[in-house]
Amino acid sequence: MALTLNTAHRHSHAPDLKAIARTFAVLLLLPVLAACSSNLAGDGSTEYPGQSPYNSPSFQGPEGSLLGSDGLSLFGGNNGGEGGGVGGGAGIGVNAFLWRASLDTVSFMPVTSADPFGGVIITDWYSPSESPDERFKLNIYILDRQLRADGLRVAVFREVRAGDGWASAEVSDGTAAQLEDTILTRARQLRVNQQAAN
Repeated sequence: MALTLNTAHRHSHAPDLKAIARTFAVLLLLPVLAACSSNLAGDGSTEYPGQSPYNSPSFQGPEGSLLGSDGLSLFGGNNGGEGGGVGGGAGIGVNAFLWRASLDTVSFMPVTSADPFGGVIITDWYSPSESPDERFKLNIYILDRQLRADGLRVAVFREVRAGDGWASAEVSDGTAAQLEDTILTRARQLRVNQQAAN
């Protein structure tokens, strides 16, 4: 009888272990399934007024990759021809002349983020001393390894003081184009200077 009781006792616990294993498996799969079903603007389907492809939440930089089409270049490998690397050293993913000219042009503003592989420079808000009731922010996107006019985009944001806070305001139509022209002019100067030095 002890043998029969022991066998019955063993069978009564087996379904509990299987139920626990199933419950555990379901609990592990729930976060995976929840992540698959949510859309956190990962497909770029969310649109905002005045949004361009360069300031959208889903913009990924040049050629859809953080590192560009050529990947990470650690030992030079200047495939871009002109200015794709910095002094033959640790290569960057975008045109070096455009990169340096962009940093030179916005050197008076605080830089929040500068990604030389993705070609993105983001400044913090800056208020000119002559007009403390307005402030500006820039996002600069270098889109190519070549020194070309269409390889650069600038997004300008402006806010004006409204009571205790800040409110978005219109940016003059030519502001972004003027900044792009200034950066391109500086990049051409840098290229000429480097060619003269060689």
